[in-house]
Amino acid sequence: MRILHTMLRVTDLERSLAFYTEVLGMRLLRRQDYPEGRFTLAFVGYGEESTTAVVELTHNWDTDHYELGNGFGHVAIGVEDLYGACETLRQRGGVITREPGPMKHGTTQIAFIRDPDGYAIELIQSRA
Repeated sequence: MRILHTMLRVTDLERSLAFYTEVLGMRLLRRQDYPEGRFTLAFVGYGEESTTAVVELTHNWDTDHYELGNGFGHVAIGVEDLYGACETLRQRGGVITREPGPMKHGTTQIAFIRDPDGYAIELIQSRA
């Protein structure tokens, strides 16, 4: 078994696709409209769906707002150079919501950025 994808509901698919591809550097892997159901699914990721977990962006055409709730935490992405990644994300228009540094009560280096719908993305420094 393996994790296939994480699904996030988004209010503006084009804005979300721009964030995940242009800011975070993922690729649009596939996109499908479902006119009878009035929704679109778009899958983005750093690798092929056959070998890596990806993010499914679900856009329900008639919904313009979602409550994030308090059950969802974040999506985590490993990076080789945390400080360099944060600077690159800033240059691409991303807003770092938690500056890079050690996590509370630990030594793992982390930072956070939010997507256009408010979902938290944790950046974690890869260990050598």
